[in-house]
Amino acid sequence: MNTNIHDYIVKTEQKEWQPLIEKGIHYEGIFVKSLKFDPEKNRSTSILLKFEPGASYPYHNHPAGEELFIMEGDATIAGAQLEKGDYLYTPPNFKHSVKSEQGCTILFVIPEEVEIL
Repeated sequence: MNTNIHDYIVKTEQKEWQPLIEKGIHYEGIFVKSLKFDPEKNRSTSILLKFEPGASYPYHNHPAGEELFIMEGDATIAGAQLEKGDYLYTPPNFKHSVKSEQGCTILFVIPEEVEIL
């Protein structure tokens, strides 16, 4: 195991926001920064997502659940309004969509791939 702590630090201000593109689908108004990439799964399991005002992510499922923390702005998830400082855990197979009226930045921990429904 690598014991150099500096190899595990992500300087998010030094990373560029990238358009969110999953399985060839470009989600307009949503941008991503990868925080933790799992080479065995070939995907990021911890990310920052930035929603521009009015952006939305379609109805989907998290087979292994997810955790999220609203860092700034607001988001509506499954009809619940979340604001800066709010934390949400969704259990496995919890289906929902996400929309942000004002725009937001969210920290996500997503153990397994999302399924668009």
